[in-house]
Amino acid sequence: MSLFKARDWWSAVLGEKEEFDQGCLCLADVDNTGNGQDKIIVGSFMGYLRIFNPHPVKTGDGAQAEDLLLEVHLRDPILQVEVGKFVSGTEMLHLAVLHSRKLCIYSVSGILGNVEHGNQYQIKLMYEHNLQRTACNMTYGPFGGVKGRDLICIQSMDGMLMVFEQESYAFGRFLPGSLLPGPLAYSSRTDSFITVSSCQQVESYKYQVLAFATDADKRQETEQQKLGSGKRLVVDWTLNIGEQALDICIVSFNQSASSVFVLGERNFFCLKDNGQIRFMKKLDCSPSCFLPYCSVSEGTVNTLIGNHNNMLHIYQDVTLKWATQLPHVPVAVRVGCLHDLKGVIVTLSDDGHLQCSYLGTDPSLFQAPKVESRELNYDELDTELKELQKIIKDVNKSQGVWPITEREDDLKISAMVSSNFDSVSQATDVEVGTDLVPSVTVKITLQNQVALQKIKLSVYVQPPLVLTCDQFTFEFMAPEMTRTVGFSVYLKGSYTPPELEGNAVVSYSRPTGIPRVTQCKFRLPLKLVCLPGQPSKTASHKLTIETNKSPVSLLSLFPGFASQSEDDQVNVMGFHFLGSSRVTLLASKTSQRYRIQSEQFEDLWLITNELIIRLQEYFEKQGIKDFACSFSGSMPLQEYFELIDHHFELRINGEKLEELLSERAVQFRAIQRRLLTRFKDKTPAPLQHLDTLLDGTYKQVIALADAVEENQDNLFQSFTRLKSATHLVILLIGLWQKLSTDQIAILEATFLPLQQDTPELGWEETVDAAISHLLKTCLSKNSKEQALNLSSQLSMPKDTSRLKKHITLLCDRLAKGGRLCLSTDAAAPQTMVMPGGCATIPESDLEERSIEQDSTELFTNHKHLIVETPRAEVSPLQGVSE
Repeated sequence: MSLFKARDWWSAVLGEKEEFDQGCLCLADVDNTGNGQDKIIVGSFMGYLRIFNPHPVKTGDGAQAEDLLLEVHLRDPILQVEVGKFVSGTEMLHLAVLHSRKLCIYSVSGILGNVEHGNQYQIKLMYEHNLQRTACNMTYGPFGGVKGRDLICIQSMDGMLMVFEQESYAFGRFLPGSLLPGPLAYSSRTDSFITVSSCQQVESYKYQVLAFATDADKRQETEQQKLGSGKRLVVDWTLNIGEQALDICIVSFNQSASSVFVLGERNFFCLKDNGQIRFMKKLDCSPSCFLPYCSVSEGTVNTLIGNHNNMLHIYQDVTLKWATQLPHVPVAVRVGCLHDLKGVIVTLSDDGHLQCSYLGTDPSLFQAPKVESRELNYDELDTELKELQKIIKDVNKSQGVWPITEREDDLKISAMVSSNFDSVSQATDVEVGTDLVPSVTVKITLQNQVALQKIKLSVYVQPPLVLTCDQFTFEFMAPEMTRTVGFSVYLKGSYTPPELEGNAVVSYSRPTGIPRVTQCKFRLPLKLVCLPGQPSKTASHKLTIETNKSPVSLLSLFPGFASQSEDDQVNVMGFHFLGSSRVTLLASKTSQRYRIQSEQFEDLWLITNELIIRLQEYFEKQGIKDFACSFSGSMPLQEYFELIDHHFELRINGEKLEELLSERAVQFRAIQRRLLTRFKDKTPAPLQHLDTLLDGTYKQVIALADAVEENQDNLFQSFTRLKSATHLVILLIGLWQKLSTDQIAILEATFLPLQQDTPELGWEETVDAAISHLLKTCLSKNSKEQALNLSSQLSMPKDTSRLKKHITLLCDRLAKGGRLCLSTDAAAPQTMVMPGGCATIPESDLEERSIEQDSTELFTNHKHLIVETPRAEVSPLQGVSE
């Protein structure tokens, strides 16, 4: 333990992967309580604004929930936050938030809470200014000697100072010879702005000179004068410091004197009002931030300087008085009064570590505790444990942890899907090739028993299905009230959705303020995405489903898809997906089998699933409970692997296109910089075809951006088709091995972990990790396989060979008797129940190849998945012509 370590009073970690800079921290009584207690205001480049009021129970406590007064996401990056008198007509303090293209002024206020969480704070936008130029930083103060209000000056990235007199824009001025913006500060005693130019000079500009100079928006000058912008703007004084500056602060001793402190890359300077050096100090370490403040000794100034060695140095003028260690590199430091504790040092790192600390030594006060030699009475402990267990058991029997009945009675949600299409289709901007795309109406009914607030209904369906409206909001619902909302669903894309099931989720708040969520699901009709079609005699992909009951007429199963021209063929039916392929369904006349065939493998899923659901409903109405389906054909892994390879290839193409687009964008910006340098040069030089190169690069950037967008659309369609094929494979595995509902749920969680692909996490690596976990736990052969650890980080694989081998191995383990389970007991080796034994998990490519060769006999790569049996083949299964 370091003796000179900063004493941690309170600390917090802000967000995840957020970035901060020196302008992102501010301390002030922003809610105007008048008790002299500061609040900590922090803004991040991710757009999050947070206000803290630390109340640690004891020194060194972390952040509690009640310490965070307010957290708001403003979407735009926050460059700087300041507190001052920014609203006309009042001297109350308001919060100024600077974005790259906008300046917003907020009022912060607190209201009494109606639950145990305490007071609630909110911000209200008073006014905002949209900036015509990209902002860099800002400063504020009583410009021109005004009383009772503060004006704001914003410096843009191209060196323009924009002055705002509260709600109105005053003027804008370009700084002479500005190339890159530097730190900016305002001195109220001299009424001047002080900055450091790219020429490494400290420059001072009087406010009156800025106000009466030529307006940057209205000046009319010759071409030569425009190159040296701001011809009438005269600098008050300059000082060459020979290095770039990190920050500038103004400290006033009294009404007659003030000092300008400049933090450089290797030194920090103290200047007089007229630009003369009062003193300077060479620093031993690279500084990161600083804060000067008045010392208790008359005529001296104390300065806090943080550096990149996690140290905070305190100087009195040029003398080092104290050095303390911090747990992070500070990018901003402030001093304030928090919780009646004056002089608290608040530091903020670039990755969001916020700490309140104070100076002092931290000696070790550890004392060895006394050893108690009292013997334990185990009989009394056992008796007490049994009594406690009996109390817990009685409580669990009498009432649950959550009042389930009360929660269910709060709000009931139900969905009703119309049996008929809309008379006037609501489909707009459809991409389906057919002339008319139908739409169907869905009505959601909400019934509440108690008064509810902030009710929000969200509806979701699987793309390419879309809704005419997917969000509904009700501010208040009185007790015993019923609300019904309606919307239409239609198919927008030219491919089939992976599911016809929709989900409606309602979030609301009870009268006590406690939030609740409830949901219900609804099933859309098959005819919404499919029309009756002509059966096809030939198809590339076929599969056969067997049942244990006599075949049912397809006309009774699918009454809305009967073809009038072929009423005599009750055992054959054709389906035509909107904008997609055709699917043919055949029922055997004598055997208990049904065949589904199509040109597209993924299109088999919806018809197969709909067939099984309608068969189950049909036999349930007949009172038959032992109906079962089975699948005994070859698993269609080869067709499934082709869809996986296509999806992975699109992901690879997307990465290559984005990388190429990034290179062209870098080239485009480099050419722009060179052209800008040529245009700013006072002695014009030939462009040397840079304009032609810029135009060609621009066309390449546009073409690559279009290619990236097209690839993203193709990737989305491919992922949707892959999900349909995955549902079909899971269904066939469940029928093939007669898996229970829980085991099928495990398979769905393994093969369908993502709703959509993201650049950071893709389907292939996620599914590969999930299958590997199953192979090393419930499907493992021995304890050695269970001891193997999976990688903690998922990254995009080089190819899909490993994933395909693991899927094949999973089916092999299931075929040999393995069963899926997530309980702890199921992780034991299953050697006793697996006939023939299971192959171990491969540790190398050679071992994987040997396993693949062993399993080829079980999983043949056939495109015609027909179950052959010794009995005679029934004529309808041979073709549609019969």
